[in-house]
Amino acid sequence: MADSPWTVVSFCDNLSLVKTKPWTIDHGLWTMKITLQNIGRRFNRDWIFRGIDHTFSDNKTCAILGPNGSGKSTLLQVLNGSLAPSIGKLSYFYDESEIEVSEVYKHLSLAAPYLELIEEFTLSEVIDFHFKFKPYKPGIDRNGVIDLLAMPGNKNKMIRYFSSGMKQRLKLALAFCSDTPMLMLDEPTSNLDSQGVDWYLSLVQKYAANRLTIICSNQEHEYSFCDEQLSISDYKNPISVKN
Repeated sequence: MADSPWTVVSFCDNLSLVKTKPWTIDHGLWTMKITLQNIGRRFNRDWIFRGIDHTFSDNKTCAILGPNGSGKSTLLQVLNGSLAPSIGKLSYFYDESEIEVSEVYKHLSLAAPYLELIEEFTLSEVIDFHFKFKPYKPGIDRNGVIDLLAMPGNKNKMIRYFSSGMKQRLKLALAFCSDTPMLMLDEPTSNLDSQGVDWYLSLVQKYAANRLTIICSNQEHEYSFCDEQLSISDYKNPISVKN
């Protein structure tokens, strides 16, 4: 985690690696852009990917595609600043001004199946804790999130008693309902049934507009609406690092 801006905590904005100080920022009518120049990441002597030149543009939806274990999640971690690239330059621009990687967390919401919720919190407590770190989207509050989840009877239920599908819905709702210019989703319908998939697609339609959205997936129903696609397989190289 060298050069990472994140601090290890149990949960915040669905991140187990997150800045721990609360903040406020008025995003208003934002523009957000990420540029990658010759980006690569390796573990030990093996490259996971390299040679990525790409621009993730404001208000676009982009799918990062590839089979399981191909490096999609690793690339997403590089993009959200929790992993540093091994080579290349990664730049972030907010309203045309470049920002440091240490400031990216202020502009980002993330949901992924491998990120943890605090099991000892109730649903209401998780929502309140999350939104100490992120602002609500306009017109949303704690009750609005609970209604969106259709879980009014579970607001005082501890997360440890939630099913895997309920936990995934909660992670998605927290990310979508946060007022940030970037939204990153990793395998968003993991643990969801067909009804849950339809619910996810309704969230995309309602809350993904006017923000940069990046989705890691190998299931077409999760990304069929995306404007752009980036295949991680195009940036694989079997040659190991020699020094």
